[in-house]
Amino acid sequence: MTTHSPLSIENIQNRHLRARERREAWISTWQDCYDYTLPQRGNFHGSYQTGAVRTAQIYDGTAMDAADQLAASMLGNLTPPWTQWFGLKPGPALSARDAQALAPVLEKAGKALQTHFDRSNFSVEVHQCFLDLIVGGTASLFFEETAPGNFSAFRFTASPLASIALEEGESGLLDGTFRELSLTLPQLEARYPFADLPEKTRKTGEKDPQVKFSVLESILPTEAGGTLYHALLNEDGMMEELLRLTLPISPVINFRWQKSPGEIYGRSPVMKALPDIKTANKVVELVLKNASISVSGIWQADDDGVLNPSNIELKPGAIIPKAVGSKGLTPLEMPGRFDVSQLVLEDLRRRIRHALLADKLSPISAPRMTATEVLERAAEMALLLGATYGRLQSEFLTPLIQRAYSILRRRGEVPDVLIDGRSVTIDYRSPLARAQAQSGVQNTLSWLASVQAMGPLAAETIDTAAVARYLGDALGVPQDLMKPPLPLEKASDQ
Repeated sequence: MTTHSPLSIENIQNRHLRARERREAWISTWQDCYDYTLPQRGNFHGSYQTGAVRTAQIYDGTAMDAADQLAASMLGNLTPPWTQWFGLKPGPALSARDAQALAPVLEKAGKALQTHFDRSNFSVEVHQCFLDLIVGGTASLFFEETAPGNFSAFRFTASPLASIALEEGESGLLDGTFRELSLTLPQLEARYPFADLPEKTRKTGEKDPQVKFSVLESILPTEAGGTLYHALLNEDGMMEELLRLTLPISPVINFRWQKSPGEIYGRSPVMKALPDIKTANKVVELVLKNASISVSGIWQADDDGVLNPSNIELKPGAIIPKAVGSKGLTPLEMPGRFDVSQLVLEDLRRRIRHALLADKLSPISAPRMTATEVLERAAEMALLLGATYGRLQSEFLTPLIQRAYSILRRRGEVPDVLIDGRSVTIDYRSPLARAQAQSGVQNTLSWLASVQAMGPLAAETIDTAAVARYLGDALGVPQDLMKPPLPLEKASDQ
């Protein structure tokens, strides 16, 4: 099948091969990270089946537990389920009158967006992305639109790091994505219902419904600012085009934990803690081996022709024969004990938990916390995740909301406006965003207390309504709960 798109099949194949070559240097590091923290997902060599138990060589579960806890904390602090973690508000380019008229409309649109997120599989799939982000440093979330009439307009798929290859654009964002899929014939027909499948593929799939076919999906930017989507079927080494679409916004969102200069893929906290994770795993393995020796012991026996070591069972009540006058079976004295392991194991585990923020983002264990303790905890959390949150906001949260809004705008469920940062902006209301806003709130409250303590004349300089609106915006209070400001002419009369 001949393609008429600006990108030919040969060009897509060449770009895919180059992208795979650039990621080859990362595979060994990724495999080590997944082997010790998320063994069920790190299939970079294709050497095991899905569902196979791969924890036989793991002796210390500190890293696995800390990675799960950090992923759950990221979900609860960035995109908490069934909670309004974002909203829409008028931008700085609008006049006061236009902003006042548009605010309730945008508040309603934000609630409509949140409703579709809550009714979709977003929380399930984004949690898997956070696990990939923490372990591999890079995550990929496919954001697709469902057919009209479904419970939600959104459908999400967390793509494993082992199946994608990325390209970095001029802006530094990961705007080029290649994904390899293995689909059966029913899955091909469901995903590409209008594709003209080759006759050989159809006959093979009808003969064996479980046989899988290789599909390469490419999502690449165009010069006009849109996105070109291709789905190519690998039929005996030859690529056949199944689908070609031009989209205004990319259906895939790639984001990173931390980025080093000159690198495409991100670096994760597990990569930083990997030496300690390996060392702790080896120390626990040696401790268990030493414990096994301590329980069963090492024994020696005289070769007297009576004692057969192969038939000896070391268990209570066992009778071991020996020749008269021989020593029989005697224990071998150990040169020393392995108590030194306890000197380093707790320190290793503490460093692992610190690197994965398990000691900072852990649930509150004390039955009560004072207001000062809560504020200090929030400030420390915002300080630790400040750089990461900034990257996630630009690479993940903003494209996510823009993609969601474009889908609902095309369906006519939200106003026909653009989220461009000037007319309409995104108001982040997640716990982490609120923690970062606590500094401004505390400074404002401290200023109010200081001015009021100066006396009535100084207190007259306070615009109480403006202060209340500022505190409401900083704390994420919905716009429809606050009274609009008075027009300038009425305010001057009063």
